[in-house]
Amino acid sequence: MKPDEKRAAARAMLDNPLFHLVMDDLEASAINGCIAAPLKDDEARAAYAAEARAVRNFRSKLKFLAEGQANADGKDAPA
Repeated sequence: MKPDEKRAAARAMLDNPLFHLVMDDLEASAINGCIAAPLKDDEARAAYAAEARAVRNFRSKLKFLAEGQANADGKDAPA
């Protein structure tokens, strides 16, 4: 996929209100799961926290691609 195609696809996703609703719901569910996890269940809390981070990282990566800052070989992509 060419950089211009990636940029256009990322913009299309970010322009779709359903995308934001779904991502907000996924993030809220992960955060609520983290909060509601039993106090002694560190593994479950860590899993929910990782899920929330994954959603935020995905959004960040998509915004980065939509701004057109990524080069063709992907070396400038965020970590």
